[in-house]
Amino acid sequence: MVDNTYVFQTSGFRNNSQKRLLLQGIKHLGGVYMGGSIYKEAITHLIVEKALPSEKFLAASAGGKWIVTPEFVLDSVKHKRWLQEASYEINLTAQTPETPNPLRTWRERVANGTVSGAFQDWVVLIDIDDPTRRSVFVRILKAGKAVVCTDWPTSCAVTHVLAKNPSKEGAVQGAVHRYSVSYVAKHLFGNICSELNWSCDLESFDEAESCITATQTAAVTDESVDVTSDSSHKELEDMLKEYIIIMEQRKKKLLMVPQFHSYYTPVLPDQIPAVDFSNVRSLVECSFFPQAVEEILGSLHPGVMPPASLLQELMRHALHGDAKPLYLSTFITVLHSILRNNPTWGCPGNTKYFLKVLQCPECKNGLWSLLETSLQVCLASEPTCHSLPSPPSTEMFRLHCNLQEFFLRLFQLELHAASSGRSPGSSRASVLYSTFWSTWEKSTLNSRAVRQLSRLLIKTLMWAYNCNQECRLGMLVTLQETLCVVVEFWAQEHSPLNSSLVQKGFKDLAEHIALLCQDLDFDMLKEVVPALRSARLRMFTADAIYRNICCSRGLFFSSEPLCLLKIVSTYLKALGNLCDREPVQTLKGQTDRIEMNQPSTSSATRVPVSETVIDSAGGLGSGRETVPRGFHRVNAAGETLLHRACKRNQVETLLRILTMPETDVNIKDHAGWTPLHEACNHGSAECVQALLQHCPNLQLGTLVQGVSPLHDALLNNHIHIAKMLLKHGGSPLLKLRNNDGLTPLDLVPVGALREELLHCAEERDKFLESSCLEVRDLPLIECCSWVLACLFLTYTHEQYISTYKTPLTPLDLSPDVCRLLIHLRPGALASTWGDSRAVTLAEDLRTMLSLEQYMSKVSPALRRCQGDQTSLFVQLLEDLQAEGAALIAGQSDSDSF
Repeated sequence: MVDNTYVFQTSGFRNNSQKRLLLQGIKHLGGVYMGGSIYKEAITHLIVEKALPSEKFLAASAGGKWIVTPEFVLDSVKHKRWLQEASYEINLTAQTPETPNPLRTWRERVANGTVSGAFQDWVVLIDIDDPTRRSVFVRILKAGKAVVCTDWPTSCAVTHVLAKNPSKEGAVQGAVHRYSVSYVAKHLFGNICSELNWSCDLESFDEAESCITATQTAAVTDESVDVTSDSSHKELEDMLKEYIIIMEQRKKKLLMVPQFHSYYTPVLPDQIPAVDFSNVRSLVECSFFPQAVEEILGSLHPGVMPPASLLQELMRHALHGDAKPLYLSTFITVLHSILRNNPTWGCPGNTKYFLKVLQCPECKNGLWSLLETSLQVCLASEPTCHSLPSPPSTEMFRLHCNLQEFFLRLFQLELHAASSGRSPGSSRASVLYSTFWSTWEKSTLNSRAVRQLSRLLIKTLMWAYNCNQECRLGMLVTLQETLCVVVEFWAQEHSPLNSSLVQKGFKDLAEHIALLCQDLDFDMLKEVVPALRSARLRMFTADAIYRNICCSRGLFFSSEPLCLLKIVSTYLKALGNLCDREPVQTLKGQTDRIEMNQPSTSSATRVPVSETVIDSAGGLGSGRETVPRGFHRVNAAGETLLHRACKRNQVETLLRILTMPETDVNIKDHAGWTPLHEACNHGSAECVQALLQHCPNLQLGTLVQGVSPLHDALLNNHIHIAKMLLKHGGSPLLKLRNNDGLTPLDLVPVGALREELLHCAEERDKFLESSCLEVRDLPLIECCSWVLACLFLTYTHEQYISTYKTPLTPLDLSPDVCRLLIHLRPGALASTWGDSRAVTLAEDLRTMLSLEQYMSKVSPALRRCQGDQTSLFVQLLEDLQAEGAALIAGQSDSDSF
C-alpha cells in the first residue's frame, strides 16, 4: 500500500545502479518516488549523499523537508519498516557541534507551525533576464512560501529585490533592499555558507541540477521586517471565518419561503384513499372540460394525484383559447392543490409526475418548452413550438401569467426545501433541475435553458419598459424572481463541492447577459442590472459589462479575480482613462457610445458565401442581410467560418461576417483557439488589422495552453503583426506568460527587435496615461460610473463589507485589528490560511483601510465631472475611505462592522 507520508526525490546521484537500488527500496516499503530535474512541492524527503548547491537541496531546506542520506532507505529495507529519520538527517554543522543545524531548525519550525516556510512574508522581485535561471529561483522561493514577482507589483509591497549581479550587496532600491541571488543561501544557512566549500558559482545554473553557492564569507544578518505574530494571524483568521459563516447563514435564510412551504406541506394519512377518475375521463372525452376540472378539484386530497394524461388534456383545452375565464382559474387552482397535497421535494415519484404534467401538450418537450412558449405568447413577437392564439386575449394573458407564477412557486418551494435541508433526497431529483439542465449541462450554470431565460428576461424588460400596465410589470417581476431562484438553486447544489466551479458558472452566465446588453442605451442599461435579483449574478454581470465597455475603447485588463482592490485601483484608473475618449465608430457606421460586445452564437466552417441583398441606397439592406451559407455550423475541429477566413487571410469574407448581427469575434474552436490566434499564427496581417479596427470587444490576452496571440505571432516570426497588437494593447500584453513562464519578449533573441516592440507598447501606454482634465463623452462616463457604482455596492454586500451601522454584524474592527490588517502583505495569507473566503475578506478589508492611496490617484476629470452618476460613485468611494480612517482611529460611528 502506498504511504503518502514518504514521498521522495533524489539529488546529486550520478551512479545509476545506486539510484536504482534506492528506487527499488522506496517501492518495496510502499513509498512514492517523484522523478524529474526540478523540485516538487509534494515531497516529504530529499535523498542526497552530502550537502550540495542544487535547486532541490535549497528548496527542500526552505520548505522544511527531511533531507537524509541514502542509508535511511537502505537500512529501512533491511528492517522491513521505515526507521526514524533523525539519525540519517544531513548535518551541516558536524564539524562545529555547538552550532545548530540549520536544516533541522527550519524543519522543526515548519513542522510546529512557527513558520510556513523559510521565506514566509517575503515579497520578492526577481531581476534575472534568463528565464531558466529565473524559474529556478521562483521554485526555491515559493518552496519557502515567498510571494514571487517578475515585475513591480501594484497590489503589494516588495520586501526583497534579487538580481544576478547587483552593484552592491544590500543596496537600497527605493525603500527595498537589493541583494545578490546568493542571499537566498545565506538566509537559509547563515555563516555556514562559507564553510560548505561549494565549488560552483551561484550565478551559474545547470538545467538538470541547478547549482547555487554563496561565495561571500561575511556574515549577513537578515533585515528586520514587521512580522505580525502567528497567534494574532490565527485569531484574525478565526474571527473572519466565524463572521463569514454567520453572514452566509443569514443569506441562506433569505432564500427560504417558510410561509409558502408550511402551506404546501400536507399531513399525509396513514392510508391514501383510492380515487376513481374514470368519470372524469368520460367527461373529457365528451369535451365537458369545465365539469371535468370541477370533478378533479373536489377529489383532491393529500397523496391523491389525478392521471397525468387527464391533466394534459385539460391543459391543451386551456392553452388553445376556447375556455371560459372560470375554467382557466379553476385549472390553475387544481395545479396548486395537487402541488400542495403532493410536494415534489424528497419524493422522486412526485417529481416525475409533475414533469409529465407540466409540459406542452402538443410537443411534449418538457417544462422548459412550456414555460418558454408561455413567455413568447405573452411577448407576441416570436414563433412558439406550436400554433397558439397570438396576440393573446386578456383572459389568455392572465392564464399565462398565472401559469408562470405557478412555476415560480414550485421552484421557490424546491429551493426552500434544499436550503432548509428538508429534502432528504438529492436536490438534482427535482423539477427545477430537470427543467433547466440536461444530463450534459449539470456542471455549468450557463445551460441552454438558462441562457434562453436570461434572453427572455432582457426582452421582457424592454417590452415592459416605460409601460405602466400592471400585467406586464407583474410578468417581469415573475421572470426576475424565476431567474434568481434558478441560479441560486444551482449555486447551492454545487457550492459544497466546488466553489471555483460556482464562480466560473456565474462569470459565464454574466458574460452571456453582457452580450445581450450590447445594443442597449444608457437608460435601458440602468434597468437591466438591478433587474437581476441574484446579487452574485448582478455583481458579475456589472463586472462583465464594464470590462466590455473598456475593451471597446482599447483598455485591456489582466485576468486576476474580482476583488475590491481591482475595483478601486485598476477599474478606477480605467475610468479616468476613458475621460478623453471620443464616441466609437462601429463597422456599420453607427456612432456607438456604450456598445460593449457582440452576442455569442455558433459560427461556421468555411463554405461558399451566398449573395447579400443590397438596398436601393447601395448599402446593406436593413434587416435583409442574407446570412452566409454554413454560418451556423462548425467543422470537426470546432472551427467556424470566421476561423477559416482568418487562417486564409480572406479579409473580405471576414468583413462580411463582422456585419452579421450574431457574430462572436472571440469564439473558440474545440482546442480553444480564437480567430485572432489563427490570424496571428498564419500571418494573416490584413485580417488582424481588420479585427483590431472593427472589433472593439476583441480579446487580445486570451491564453490557450499558455499561448497568447502575441506569443503566436512571435513564435511564427510575424513581427509586423506583433507590432500591431502592441500598438493596440500596450504593455499589459508583454506581461503575459506561457506555460513555461516566458513572456513574449523572452521569445525575441535580438536586442534591437526587443527595443522596437517595447517602443510600440510604450506608445500605447503613453496615449492611455495622458492626463485629461475634462470629460469628452459625458454619456459614456456616466454609464461607466453607474455600472461601477452597481459593481461596488454589490461586491461590498456580497463580501460582507458594510459602511453603514449594522448592529447585527458580529465583526469588531478595533484599531488594533485594523493595524493588523494594514500590515498584512497581499498574497502572503493564501499559503497559511486554509479558508480562501477569509483570505479574500482580509485583503478587501485591508484595501478599504488603505483606500486613501488609491483615491489620491483619481483623475482630475472625474472629480470635476458634474454628472450625477459619476459624482455618486466618487462619493461612495470617499465614504468608504472615511469609514476606514474612522475605524483606524477608533472613531467609527458603527458599533460593529
